[in-house]
Amino acid sequence: MGSATTQALAASAQALAATKDLNLDSAAELFSAARALGESAQLSGALADPTAPAQARTALVASVFSGASAPVRSLLTAVAGERWSSASDLVDGVEELAIRAAAVAGAKDDVAGELFGFSRVVAANPELELALGSRLGDAPAKAELVQQVLGSQVSPATVLIASSLVRQSRERRVRQLFSRAIDIVSAQAGRTVATVYTAAPIAAAQQTRLRDALARRYGGEISINQVIDPEVIGGLRVQIADDVIDGSISARLAELRQKLAS
Repeated sequence: MGSATTQALAASAQALAATKDLNLDSAAELFSAARALGESAQLSGALADPTAPAQARTALVASVFSGASAPVRSLLTAVAGERWSSASDLVDGVEELAIRAAAVAGAKDDVAGELFGFSRVVAANPELELALGSRLGDAPAKAELVQQVLGSQVSPATVLIASSLVRQSRERRVRQLFSRAIDIVSAQAGRTVATVYTAAPIAAAQQTRLRDALARRYGGEISINQVIDPEVIGGLRVQIADDVIDGSISARLAELRQKLAS
């Protein structure tokens, strides 16, 4: 991610925070805009063109997205007014705004936790993962499949995010889509995601101690997602972004084997 995109994402998030009357329909409009941009290299390229005057880019937004609601048009205008490192980054930026808007609309629900739960279902079901990730699959059919699998078990915000993402994967794997969405939803709520790999579920008291320890190390609130992995054997392996804290027995055994072999 280039520095221009980093700044543009921060500015876009600030624009979203300042926008009133956002709801789930607004998030759906933003997802639709992201799809339109992703499907048109000419449009996304024009809006990300650093040589084009900002006024021309915002005028293009007004023309192409004239049917969008006022809050969404305002956000897309803000996006077009920023400088992006590439056209694909701009599309990602609009998609991120859509995820953030859905998170705002579903603030009372555990959207990040529900997305994580669905991602584990996908990971455990190769046929489902293939159906959702296939390049040949019909996009609306993928969205409908997600809606059928999730049904009323999760919040509307989670259904919208998951079904919208699979409609336009843009060469990304399904699990990658959901992992990014979980991070964005958590960031919108001011939390950092810690994925904890254990051989068996950890008790609530242990979760609390782990969450407190990670909060002291990383700062801010920590959201813990558990992955049950028998290969861990015992102990914990914790991943936060690119950081891995491996206190698992399997890691210690691997280290011991290396020492014995040397």
